[in-house]
Amino acid sequence: MRLTTLFGITLSLAIGIGEVKLPVTQAVQLRDGLVYFVQPPTLVEATTTYKEVDVLSATYYFTINVPENAGESLQKVTIAQKEGSENIRYNLDDTRAFVGTRDRKETQLKLGSVTNERDTRTVSVNFDPPVTPGQTITIALRPVSNPSFSGVYLLGVTAFPAGEKSHGQFLGFGRFQFYSNRGSWWFR
Repeated sequence: MRLTTLFGITLSLAIGIGEVKLPVTQAVQLRDGLVYFVQPPTLVEATTTYKEVDVLSATYYFTINVPENAGESLQKVTIAQKEGSENIRYNLDDTRAFVGTRDRKETQLKLGSVTNERDTRTVSVNFDPPVTPGQTITIALRPVSNPSFSGVYLLGVTAFPAGEKSHGQFLGFGRFQFYSNRGSWWFR
Protein backbone atom coordinates (compact mmCIF):
# COMPACT_ATOMS: atom_id res chain seq x y z
CA MET A 1 0.00 0.00 0.00
CA ARG A 2 1.39 3.43 -0.81
CA LEU A 3 1.96 5.98 1.95
CA THR A 4 -1.04 8.21 2.44
CA THR A 5 -1.39 11.84 3.31
CA LEU A 6 -2.32 10.86 6.86
CA PHE A 7 1.18 9.46 7.46
CA GLY A 8 2.76 12.75 6.42
CA ILE A 9 0.52 14.75 8.75
CA THR A 10 1.30 12.44 11.66
CA LEU A 11 5.05 12.68 10.99
CA SER A 12 4.90 16.48 10.82
CA LEU A 13 3.08 16.68 14.13
CA ALA A 14 5.52 14.27 15.78
CA ILE A 15 8.55 16.30 14.66
CA GLY A 16 6.93 19.52 15.79
CA ILE A 17 7.12 21.42 12.53
CA GLY A 18 5.13 24.68 12.80
CA GLU A 19 1.67 25.00 11.32
CA VAL A 20 0.26 21.96 9.54
CA LYS A 21 -2.16 22.50 6.68
CA LEU A 22 -4.39 19.55 5.90
CA PRO A 23 -4.09 18.60 2.23
CA VAL A 24 -6.92 17.03 0.27
CA THR A 25 -7.34 13.39 1.27
CA GLN A 26 -6.30 10.90 -1.37
CA ALA A 27 -7.83 7.50 -2.04
CA VAL A 28 -6.08 4.40 -0.82
CA GLN A 29 -4.65 2.48 -3.76
CA LEU A 30 -2.79 -0.82 -3.53
CA ARG A 31 0.15 -1.77 -5.75
CA ASP A 32 -2.11 -3.87 -7.96
CA GLY A 33 -4.23 -0.74 -8.62
CA LEU A 34 -7.19 -1.67 -6.39
CA VAL A 35 -8.83 1.54 -5.09
CA TYR A 36 -10.53 1.88 -1.69
CA PHE A 37 -12.42 4.70 -0.01
CA VAL A 38 -10.40 6.42 2.75
CA GLN A 39 -13.67 6.95 4.65
CA PRO A 40 -16.48 4.82 3.17
CA PRO A 41 -19.97 6.14 2.52
CA THR A 42 -22.77 5.25 4.94
CA LEU A 43 -26.28 3.94 4.33
CA VAL A 44 -28.44 6.57 6.01
CA GLU A 45 -31.87 5.08 5.31
CA ALA A 46 -33.77 2.59 3.17
CA THR A 47 -37.53 3.11 2.84
CA THR A 48 -40.44 2.17 0.63
CA THR A 49 -43.51 4.14 -0.32
CA TYR A 50 -45.82 1.14 0.21
CA LYS A 51 -45.50 -1.79 2.62
CA GLU A 52 -48.39 -3.87 1.27
CA VAL A 53 -47.83 -6.90 -0.99
CA ASP A 54 -48.57 -6.69 -4.73
CA VAL A 55 -48.55 -2.86 -4.91
CA LEU A 56 -47.67 -1.76 -8.45
CA SER A 57 -46.57 1.83 -7.84
CA ALA A 58 -44.00 1.44 -5.04
CA THR A 59 -40.57 3.07 -4.95
CA TYR A 60 -37.63 1.89 -2.82
CA TYR A 61 -35.38 4.73 -1.63
CA PHE A 62 -31.76 4.20 -0.58
CA THR A 63 -30.12 7.28 0.96
CA ILE A 64 -26.31 7.28 1.11
CA ASN A 65 -23.93 9.83 2.60
CA VAL A 66 -20.59 10.22 0.79
CA PRO A 67 -18.37 11.95 3.40
CA GLU A 68 -16.05 14.86 2.60
CA ASN A 69 -13.04 12.69 3.47
CA ALA A 70 -14.09 9.73 1.30
CA GLY A 71 -10.92 10.22 -0.72
CA GLU A 72 -12.63 9.19 -3.93
CA SER A 73 -15.90 9.80 -5.77
CA LEU A 74 -18.75 7.28 -5.70
CA GLN A 75 -18.91 5.45 -9.03
CA LYS A 76 -21.39 2.62 -8.44
CA VAL A 77 -23.86 1.23 -5.91
CA THR A 78 -25.10 -2.35 -5.92
CA ILE A 79 -28.31 -3.46 -4.22
CA ALA A 80 -28.48 -7.21 -3.69
CA GLN A 81 -31.50 -9.09 -2.36
CA LYS A 82 -30.18 -11.38 0.38
CA GLU A 83 -33.43 -12.47 1.99
CA GLY A 84 -37.07 -12.74 1.01
CA SER A 85 -39.27 -15.53 -0.27
CA GLU A 86 -39.73 -14.00 -3.72
CA ASN A 87 -37.25 -12.46 -6.15
CA ILE A 88 -38.07 -8.79 -6.60
CA ARG A 89 -38.09 -7.64 -10.23
CA TYR A 90 -37.40 -3.99 -11.14
CA ASN A 91 -38.28 -1.46 -13.83
CA LEU A 92 -34.64 -0.50 -14.38
CA ASP A 93 -35.53 2.27 -16.86
CA ASP A 94 -37.42 4.05 -14.05
CA THR A 95 -34.38 4.20 -11.75
CA ARG A 96 -33.56 7.72 -10.59
CA ALA A 97 -30.96 9.30 -8.30
CA PHE A 98 -30.68 12.76 -6.83
CA VAL A 99 -28.76 14.80 -4.30
CA GLY A 100 -30.74 14.99 -1.06
CA THR A 101 -33.18 12.71 0.70
CA ARG A 102 -36.55 11.23 -0.16
CA ASP A 103 -38.28 14.22 1.44
CA ARG A 104 -35.80 16.87 0.24
CA LYS A 105 -34.98 16.17 -3.38
CA GLU A 106 -32.40 18.51 -4.84
CA THR A 107 -30.35 18.10 -8.02
CA GLN A 108 -31.07 15.13 -10.29
CA LEU A 109 -27.98 12.96 -10.84
CA LYS A 110 -27.08 11.57 -14.24
CA LEU A 111 -26.93 7.79 -14.30
CA GLY A 112 -24.83 5.53 -16.47
CA SER A 113 -25.91 1.93 -16.90
CA VAL A 114 -28.42 0.37 -14.52
CA THR A 115 -28.30 -3.42 -14.73
CA ASN A 116 -29.75 -6.47 -13.02
CA GLU A 117 -28.01 -9.79 -12.53
CA ARG A 118 -30.75 -12.34 -11.91
CA ASP A 119 -28.45 -15.10 -10.61
CA THR A 120 -27.18 -12.97 -7.74
CA ARG A 121 -30.38 -10.86 -7.45
CA THR A 122 -28.22 -7.72 -7.73
CA VAL A 123 -29.03 -4.35 -9.28
CA SER A 124 -26.03 -2.15 -10.19
CA VAL A 125 -26.50 1.62 -10.44
CA ASN A 126 -23.63 3.51 -12.11
CA PHE A 127 -23.19 7.28 -11.83
CA ASP A 128 -22.01 9.29 -14.84
CA PRO A 129 -20.21 11.39 -13.69
CA PRO A 130 -19.31 9.86 -10.31
CA VAL A 131 -20.75 11.48 -7.16
CA THR A 132 -18.20 13.79 -5.52
CA PRO A 133 -17.49 13.50 -1.78
CA GLY A 134 -19.44 15.65 0.64
CA GLN A 135 -22.93 14.85 -0.66
CA THR A 136 -25.94 12.89 0.52
CA ILE A 137 -27.65 11.15 -2.37
CA THR A 138 -30.74 8.99 -2.80
CA ILE A 139 -31.37 6.21 -5.29
CA ALA A 140 -35.03 5.63 -6.22
CA LEU A 141 -35.52 2.06 -7.44
CA ARG A 142 -38.90 1.03 -8.88
CA PRO A 143 -40.02 -2.60 -8.53
CA VAL A 144 -42.42 -4.06 -11.11
CA SER A 145 -44.56 -4.64 -8.00
CA ASN A 146 -44.00 -5.32 -4.34
CA PRO A 147 -43.54 -9.02 -3.60
CA SER A 148 -46.66 -11.21 -3.53
CA PHE A 149 -45.59 -12.87 -0.30
CA SER A 150 -45.46 -10.99 2.98
CA GLY A 151 -42.38 -11.04 5.18
CA VAL A 152 -38.97 -9.46 5.61
CA TYR A 153 -36.84 -8.70 2.56
CA LEU A 154 -33.19 -7.71 3.10
CA LEU A 155 -31.40 -5.71 0.40
CA GLY A 156 -27.63 -5.36 0.87
CA VAL A 157 -26.12 -2.07 -0.29
CA THR A 158 -22.47 -1.86 -1.45
CA ALA A 159 -20.63 1.28 -2.65
CA PHE A 160 -17.72 1.35 -5.12
CA PRO A 161 -15.24 4.21 -5.57
CA ALA A 162 -14.32 5.52 -9.01
CA GLY A 163 -11.55 3.66 -10.78
CA GLU A 164 -10.99 0.72 -13.07
CA LYS A 165 -10.27 -1.61 -10.17
CA SER A 166 -12.35 -0.55 -7.17
CA HIS A 167 -13.09 -2.37 -3.94
CA GLY A 168 -16.75 -2.34 -2.88
CA GLN A 169 -17.57 -1.32 0.69
CA PHE A 170 -20.65 -3.02 2.18
CA LEU A 171 -22.82 -0.30 3.76
CA GLY A 172 -25.54 -2.40 5.36
CA PHE A 173 -29.00 -3.78 4.70
CA GLY A 174 -32.18 -2.06 3.68
CA ARG A 175 -34.87 -3.96 5.59
CA PHE A 176 -38.34 -3.98 4.07
CA GLN A 177 -41.31 -5.60 5.82
CA PHE A 178 -44.22 -6.31 3.49
CA TYR A 179 -47.68 -7.04 4.88
CA SER A 180 -50.63 -8.88 3.46
CA ASN A 181 -54.10 -7.45 4.02
CA ARG A 182 -55.69 -10.49 2.41
CA GLY A 183 -57.89 -12.51 4.64
CA SER A 184 -57.97 -9.96 7.46
CA TRP A 185 -61.75 -9.79 7.02
CA TRP A 186 -61.93 -13.49 8.06
CA PHE A 187 -61.29 -12.55 11.68
CA ARG A 188 -63.76 -9.70 12.11
